[in-house]
Amino acid sequence: MTSIRQLEEPGEGRAPVIEEILTPASHTSAGRPRPSGPVIVCDNLVRIYKVADLEVVALQGLDLIVEPGEMIAIVGASGSGKSTLLNILGGLDTPTAGRATVSGYDLGRMGRRSRTRYRREVVGVIWQQTGQNLLPYLSAAANVELPMALAGRGSRRERANALLQLVGLADRASHRPETLSGGEQQRVAIAVALANGPAVLLADEPTGELDSATSGEIFEVLRHVNTELGTTIVIVTHDPLVSEHVERTVAIRDGRTSSVVLRRTEQAHDGEHRIIAEEFAVLDRAGRLQLPRAHLETLGLADRVRLVLEDDHVEIWPAGSRPADGGDR
Repeated sequence: MTSIRQLEEPGEGRAPVIEEILTPASHTSAGRPRPSGPVIVCDNLVRIYKVADLEVVALQGLDLIVEPGEMIAIVGASGSGKSTLLNILGGLDTPTAGRATVSGYDLGRMGRRSRTRYRREVVGVIWQQTGQNLLPYLSAAANVELPMALAGRGSRRERANALLQLVGLADRASHRPETLSGGEQQRVAIAVALANGPAVLLADEPTGELDSATSGEIFEVLRHVNTELGTTIVIVTHDPLVSEHVERTVAIRDGRTSSVVLRRTEQAHDGEHRIIAEEFAVLDRAGRLQLPRAHLETLGLADRVRLVLEDDHVEIWPAGSRPADGGDR
């Protein structure tokens, strides 16, 4: 796969290099610099749906901060609220309460025109089903050009070719989706999502319909995009194995962020590099703490727990234990 930084600078009168075409800073249609600080902030986010006479609380005070240039995974079981969060971040839904901002846009206060502009220019979305990403009667290059045409951008052919080169499909630009493999279709979908230089790329189960080998290739492409363009990438999935491809994994349970896994590479004494993963529970502003389900089941924690405050830590005990008298330490 070609690195955009490996290409030479053009001489006078030559076409721009791929780096100049793809850099997010070149996107000036909005005339608005990207804000400093976190690119995504969800503060006590609530979403309630009404189904017949019932109210379904999909998000129950979710908090999330994503820094520019991060590539993170959001994981959770079906019904945990991750799809609702994706729809809000993608501009397809609005929060009932709380606040969500992406690249300076307050998602709860946008009008119709602002929301259209937001979906067109600020976020790019890759859906699990390739049929949602690509038009079957257009070539790969034409699919990538379409979002730029809708945004009124120039130099569409050059940028489309550069993006297809970035995802490793420069030689498939004239092919329609039906002649591409599933993995190739998802690569084109990534290029389409990047067409207008979004600040954030949202991926909804991007490897859900692919085999493990092809899935690994897609994640390599996403890492390549993240490294080369600095695009913030949020991958939403129910597959916990996806988290192995990112440095931070945020778990959602019952509509709240429940835990965070951070990964780092560390050099051992023998010179070998190993990946260290640490899991942290999330303490929200109200002081609520979600313990991992495995911890609850192993210790039989339910209803009430006993808290013991020590000088430098807090102990959590089953309600029936007596830690002051020795307990089951």
